[in-house]
Amino acid sequence: MSSTVEQFARPRTAAIVTGVQVATMWILELIDVPLHQSLNWFGVHSWRFEMLWTLFTMPFAHTGFDHLIANSLPLLVLGFLVALEGMKRWITVTLAVTIGSGLLAFFLNAPGTLTIGASGVVFGYLGYLLARGLFARSVKHMLIMAGVGIFYGGMLMGILPTNTAVSWQGHLGGLLAGGLIAWWLHSASVDRRGTTGFSVK
Repeated sequence: MSSTVEQFARPRTAAIVTGVQVATMWILELIDVPLHQSLNWFGVHSWRFEMLWTLFTMPFAHTGFDHLIANSLPLLVLGFLVALEGMKRWITVTLAVTIGSGLLAFFLNAPGTLTIGASGVVFGYLGYLLARGLFARSVKHMLIMAGVGIFYGGMLMGILPTNTAVSWQGHLGGLLAGGLIAWWLHSASVDRRGTTGFSVK
């Protein structure tokens, strides 16, 4: 009975968590309109070490509703898939990709460059889900990896420096952090189990 309850509880929790995450961004953007985008100051300011704390606020600031709309759906879908693995996993992955995305934007951009938006987190979730399928070698995770690759694989072009208005640095940082945290979490799980066999979970 408890496993059945958990089976239904996880999707509900995942939907609530990702919904609150995106709703918070929308509320902040609604507040930011009369403030004339003043909240954009909470983005990452490259090479300003006294502002390094903005790594954690960058995903919640956007240049406008077009920017926010572009990030909202993939954030909901990919974040939901990550959150299905449990709240602890979602928090760990979200923190890792937020920091990874912010750090590369911080160090690879010209000093004083302002980087905002949740796209680095989106790329981080994408990197995590793709890498998770490779490392876990379970039918469930490989099917998720295939689905994500089909629907969102085209986003990977966003790590290329083809558009000066888009932070490919943040995208690349998120993607790499997602892959690394997938590898680290899988390695820790293998160490606990003491096995690397293929699974049908």
